[in-house]
Amino acid sequence: MPHTVVTTTTTTTTSTSDGGFCNIGYARSFQGLLKIGQVVILLIAFLCVHYEHRRIEYSAFHYFEVVTAWFLIVFSIFFLMHLFRLQSKITCINWTLTEFLHYAVGGILVFIASIVVAVKSYGVSALIAGSVFGFIATFLIAISIWTSYKVTCGSQPTGAAV
Repeated sequence: MPHTVVTTTTTTTTSTSDGGFCNIGYARSFQGLLKIGQVVILLIAFLCVHYEHRRIEYSAFHYFEVVTAWFLIVFSIFFLMHLFRLQSKITCINWTLTEFLHYAVGGILVFIASIVVAVKSYGVSALIAGSVFGFIATFLIAISIWTSYKVTCGSQPTGAAV
């Protein structure tokens, strides 16, 4: 009695990219819109304080300018990294943890700088607006910390199912 063996091979190809080089979907996601909002709010806060010429105590306002400008640049870099998928190409760095730490430090420093500008504003409307935008940026950074924490340190399975 002859036996016939039939072998069937199925090849399935899945693509995770949605257009190649640029990830436009990230710019429309919650995280992308949050980063865009942080960058815009930090830019407004920086400009409010930077272009106010009636400052009395310059060192406090320079601290605010340095902090907002630094984290404006850093958050823009993180946004561009996600937009162009660079974090998947540079795998030697844990980008999730790096972002979490930058957001934690940035949130604290922007909050402190906003308090300093609010105290030293002396009723100057541009400085008050800068500190308000600093507090809004702190709130947006806190949201990023929370969502980044859920990804980085979220619940992980502890036991194996039998």
